[in-house]
Amino acid sequence: MTQTPWLKTYPKDVPAEVETGKYDSLAELMSEAFVDYADLPAFENMGKTLSFKDMDNHSKAFGAYLLNKLHLKPGDKIAIQMPNLLQYPIAMFGALRAGLVVVNTNPLYTPSEMEHQFKDSEAKAIVILANFANNLEKIISNTQIEHVIVTEIGDMLGGLKGGVVNFVVKNVKKMVPAYNLPGAVNFKIVLANGAKQTFSPPKLTQQDLAFLQYTGGTTGVSKGAMLSHGNLVANLMQVNAWMKFGGLENGKEIIITALPIYHVFALVCNVLVSTEIGARNVLITNPRDMPAFIKEMGKHKFSVITGVNTLFNGLLNQPDFAKLDFSRLKFAFGGGMAVLESTANQWQKVTGKYLAEGYGLTETSPVLTANPLDGSGRIGSIGLPIPSTLLKLVDDDGNEVELGEKGELCAKGPQVMQGYYNRPEETAECMLGEWFKTGDIATMDEQGFFKIVDRKKEMILVSGFNVYPNEIENVIASHPGVLEVGAIGVPDKKSTEAVKVYIVKSDESLTEEVIKAYAKEKMTAYKCPKYITFTDELPKSNVGKIMRRLIKEADASTNTYA
Repeated sequence: MTQTPWLKTYPKDVPAEVETGKYDSLAELMSEAFVDYADLPAFENMGKTLSFKDMDNHSKAFGAYLLNKLHLKPGDKIAIQMPNLLQYPIAMFGALRAGLVVVNTNPLYTPSEMEHQFKDSEAKAIVILANFANNLEKIISNTQIEHVIVTEIGDMLGGLKGGVVNFVVKNVKKMVPAYNLPGAVNFKIVLANGAKQTFSPPKLTQQDLAFLQYTGGTTGVSKGAMLSHGNLVANLMQVNAWMKFGGLENGKEIIITALPIYHVFALVCNVLVSTEIGARNVLITNPRDMPAFIKEMGKHKFSVITGVNTLFNGLLNQPDFAKLDFSRLKFAFGGGMAVLESTANQWQKVTGKYLAEGYGLTETSPVLTANPLDGSGRIGSIGLPIPSTLLKLVDDDGNEVELGEKGELCAKGPQVMQGYYNRPEETAECMLGEWFKTGDIATMDEQGFFKIVDRKKEMILVSGFNVYPNEIENVIASHPGVLEVGAIGVPDKKSTEAVKVYIVKSDESLTEEVIKAYAKEKMTAYKCPKYITFTDELPKSNVGKIMRRLIKEADASTNTYA
């Protein structure tokens, strides 16, 4: 398949190709933005705002410290492990400007997960929130980490407020377990010392590595996707071309960042996008505290919010959310997991604005497709390929399928990773010539809109029929008594596998019989769940994606089937 099918419905104001060579590196892009928008607010968190000029100065100081005091070299790996705080973009931008490779790390990782990622990435330094430093202490001797920079939640809030926050977090809320990391340096000291140093940034090219972005490990061991400066610059240009079609203007927007920066979705679609267009980026440290999250949103006439389905669904189930001012909201952008029709429709009803679904992977920096942002997109579809991106669907033998048929989605474009770090065999397995195999099963219609059917490895085989969990979940979630649902396949002697769903209720009166009747009305018999279990919560990834693998593992450990 060529680009021709989707050009029929391609948004008229979005170019089919974008110039991806405008910047040699993310560092060059940042430096330009810091000058162009110097006096505008760049990042805000917990009531503290830093301007683009502040970000320029702080990131230079941080980069100078890495090069001059720690004697790290371009290409060395530095891990960053913290939630959304002002320290995060400072450390990340500073490391990138110094030519280091950033290893974004989930702060909720267990010590064993941390050890795997730090050993695999060969990280030499780490910036970590004090709350998690005790876990680092347990495994640091098994890694190559030589330099530790510790920060506390209030470090960038300034003056009395910062001190009070740090005192309360440590001594009142008892959120900082005791740790012993000899030689660790405080983040504020790093900035103070770095500001006295001369910053001489290295010359970077698009081929230089920018991030080791680790996959979620949902289908195997977590691997580091090598994302170059060229990959990230390209995807930023691609995403910005698409988002500007949604009405974004340079220097005038407010973006809500509730997804964690360590996730590639927020990294590109929030942090890098806001930097390039001079937007104010409001960082939400703990979006799970929905009342506080909504209260913070109420302080801003925000333009854009990104999220996953569970985040949007959670907001919609809070009465105070509907009271917010959505007058300047231009669109919401969903990804990371399928946006369910029930969620998208309710979002439109409450906010009056469109919830556009997009699609991508860690390995593709991440965005591959998006729905048009003028409201002409299709609910249930992942949209059209973004500029300078080619997609095709292939069968198990690598041959392209006919229009309308299911096939594995393969992608080619400047955003596709360089490969998995130190894993040439795994890299080769995910490539089909120049095409990256996503592992997702999709269809394409006559207008070129793609729809993900499901993960290739999560298909449920019922009497020879392929059943796709996304479809089951979409139907069950449309019932008003269902808050969340996860569908899996379980063993069945007669049909090989049977469908089982785990449901979180929004209506306590909901029964198994009601769900079975509802499913029978909406789906053919072999797709209907044979087993239904109600639960208080479903396991989710760090960005709120329902983890079917964990549901399946827990189910297998507690249930047997005749």
